[in-house]
Amino acid sequence: MILVNKGQTNRLLGYPVDARLLIINADDFGMCHSVNDAIFRALKKGLLCSTTLMVPCSWALHATHFLADHPEIPFGVHLTVISEWADYRWGPVTSREKVPSLIDKAGYFYNFERMPEFLAQVRLDQLEMEFRGQIEAVLAAGLKPTHLDWHALRIGDRTDIFDVMLRLAKEYGLALRVAGRSGIEKVQSQGFPSNDYDFLDSSLLDPVDKFACYDQMLRELPAGLSEWAFHPGLDNAELLAIEPDGKHNRQTDYDFLVSQEAKDIVKEEGIILLDYRVLKVVWNEVSS
Repeated sequence: MILVNKGQTNRLLGYPVDARLLIINADDFGMCHSVNDAIFRALKKGLLCSTTLMVPCSWALHATHFLADHPEIPFGVHLTVISEWADYRWGPVTSREKVPSLIDKAGYFYNFERMPEFLAQVRLDQLEMEFRGQIEAVLAAGLKPTHLDWHALRIGDRTDIFDVMLRLAKEYGLALRVAGRSGIEKVQSQGFPSNDYDFLDSSLLDPVDKFACYDQMLRELPAGLSEWAFHPGLDNAELLAIEPDGKHNRQTDYDFLVSQEAKDIVKEEGIILLDYRVLKVVWNEVSS
């Protein structure tokens, strides 16, 4: 558990220092129709606070149209340079000849298992070019994102990559999801509000007892700002073909988000659900 500058984010966002704040974000918007449909539904009738868009993916246009039709829904850009499945892959929005260090011999992003190889040879200027291209594609569609985060990229010890993301967030007037103690310290020391604790990645939890785990974590949620990165999806033929070994992780996340049980606990515990719009406002104030 990480709480660097106790109460700073709460104060910056206008809440008492003992308030328990929670952002529940749906990652992977645009990945496939099953995921899009689950996110649509959870945003409309569940606890979901916001989502983040995977610009390079096949169903990103579908997700973009939804966001254009529902400008009240807060969303971020899910910076994507990893493509993890053998039979369902994607590549850069930038011309491939401009970002050769981001792609494998087949022209796709590296898969999850080859991430160490990818990180060892990726050029930061090309990585920034692709990140920038994904942000610009969202802006060109007339959409107004609130924040940046990233898809599957393990950057715990890569402060250089984090610094690229932080610089882009400031440049584009966006907030940034932060991972790890060093990142939280860096952001909060500059006066920006951020999650006070390392964000929860729902894909790392055992789906067998996820409901009980989420229940317990809600009841034990600490003061300050927490963020949970959920990965909702519907177990239809499409999703099961993409993730045959997914162990129903995405369906379980969706079921929890729309459950009455979860809604009741949030109400009973007095948890305040937020999204990145409030953080974006303060990030811009601090940067100006």
